Amino acid sequence: MSRIRVLIADDEPLVRGGLSLIINATDDLSVVAEAGSGFETLTQADRTRPDVILLDIQMPGSDGIAVTRQLRDRSPSPRIVIVTTFGLDTYLHQALDAGADGFILKDAPAELIQQAIRSAHRGDAVLSPQMTRRLIHRYTGLSAPDPAPPTGYDRLTSREREVLILLARAQSNAEIAAELYISEATVKTHITRILTKLGLRDRAQAIVLAHRHHLDRQP
Repeated sequence: MSRIRVLIADDEPLVRGGLSLIINATDDLSVVAEAGSGFETLTQADRTRPDVILLDIQMPGSDGIAVTRQLRDRSPSPRIVIVTTFGLDTYLHQALDAGADGFILKDAPAELIQQAIRSAHRGDAVLSPQMTRRLIHRYTGLSAPDPAPPTGYDRLTSREREVLILLARAQSNAEIAAELYISEATVKTHITRILTKLGLRDRAQAIVLAHRHHLDRQP
């Protein structure tokens, strides 16, 4: 079984060391490089081609938001999970807009960090629904809500609109499948089509867009 290759980017050596121990303690994850600055992150990403990058949002030289934008312009682009604290919630909206696949807290349990990496690698959500809801309500207030339907919304089928509403409520694929009485594979197909029709990059952007347009309040 091939391991998921992870790059840890944080300006604190102790944080990098702790994350490295957590990641290398599993059979399916492996740290391929570490970086202590924005520039070093880009250099190491080019050199090692990681599958997932754990990226601190505040680093010398270039912050995590700027680094995320630059990484998104590269091909292939790694999955990017922002590592943050509650004190940095004001940056999360910018990070997701820049193309981050999600975020975790630095003091998260080891199991959650490991699962976040696996989920990001699969293209799924990297947080539990409960944590996603908790953080969404903190940062969606940074931009004014738009009651008008988003561009491309009229192209969605009724089922795709149902899935989008449940995404906005931070439900997992399994929870969506159970509520709509469909398979998880079908849920993934609907999400792929939703992203294509709305011109979105990933699930995180779909959640942000849905909250901006009050889709989480739909019946």
